[in-house]
Amino acid sequence: MSRRPSRLDEDDVRVRPSRGKSRPRSKVRPDHGQAVPGFVAAVDRGRFTVHVDAGDESPRFLFAVKARELGRKGIVVGDHVLLVGDLGGGPDALARIVRREPRRTALRRSADDTDDTERVIVANADQLAVVVALADPEPRTRLIDRALVAAFEAGLEPLLVLTKSDLAPPDDLVSTYATLGVGHVVTQRGQDLTALMARLRDRETVLLGHSGVGKSTLVNALVPEAERATGHVNAVTGRGRHTSTSAVALRLPGGGWVVDTPGIRTFGLAHVDLGRFMRAFPDLEPGTAQCPRGCTHEVPAVDLDRKTEHCALDDWVATGHAEPQRLHSLRRLLASRSADDD
Repeated sequence: MSRRPSRLDEDDVRVRPSRGKSRPRSKVRPDHGQAVPGFVAAVDRGRFTVHVDAGDESPRFLFAVKARELGRKGIVVGDHVLLVGDLGGGPDALARIVRREPRRTALRRSADDTDDTERVIVANADQLAVVVALADPEPRTRLIDRALVAAFEAGLEPLLVLTKSDLAPPDDLVSTYATLGVGHVVTQRGQDLTALMARLRDRETVLLGHSGVGKSTLVNALVPEAERATGHVNAVTGRGRHTSTSAVALRLPGGGWVVDTPGIRTFGLAHVDLGRFMRAFPDLEPGTAQCPRGCTHEVPAVDLDRKTEHCALDDWVATGHAEPQRLHSLRRLLASRSADDD
């Protein structure tokens, strides 16, 4: 027995709209003319704490997320951004970061010396303060050298903050870096910090150092409401315990910002651009014009009689254009790029 075909007309047919045609895509991006400027003070798993200057009102901190139109553009502590959305600042308010302003500076590091992927630690800083304990734990000059390389390469002014001067004198360490023109401040627990505050006022300064050197203690003295956790130094290993787990920018009472970073044991420099680094040495940089291609400026002349290709900086110094101590200090910093931090 054959089945009779059903009788259907056009009203019985359901036509599904095409997904591609139901909502045409637009290349027009929203105009965020009313966006509010802010300063990123902390980053935590995709959420950003942003400081907003409210003009006559007291400044406030907002929580924000990154807008989709920013794509893969990273946001780090120190970035200047534009915000839209809920700007009330309440506990449940969540704004959106719709733009990242161009960075003036970027302090970068790589995971290790074999990793070419750079990671921006802090943006728009003016100064890198390397916090070093004069004792307990002992100073590790190789990490200091690496931090200075990163500072010079990024265009930041370096500063040595020498803590625990009640346990050891600072003279030897100060003389080691005197030829580099690096400023220094000597401190100890409970001491007045007027000299250090004068170096930090109205600037954005990154604090960097090994665990246990007294960095968090220093931050708590500079910004009492910060309440950063402090640790101790292991009596067996001579190393400190990590107490800061993420970078955070803190506003100084007298003006300016300090960025407290987690204690570090390694500082990869695979990302360093040698040409950009040499700009921090205006007395030596012109001498590199006669260097052979690919010269790293690390190795001095070996055999001039055989006209072996050598670093032209030796001739530059020999003819009186720069002091020999400056070249020695430069090569010590460059050598630190391929050496173990410890």
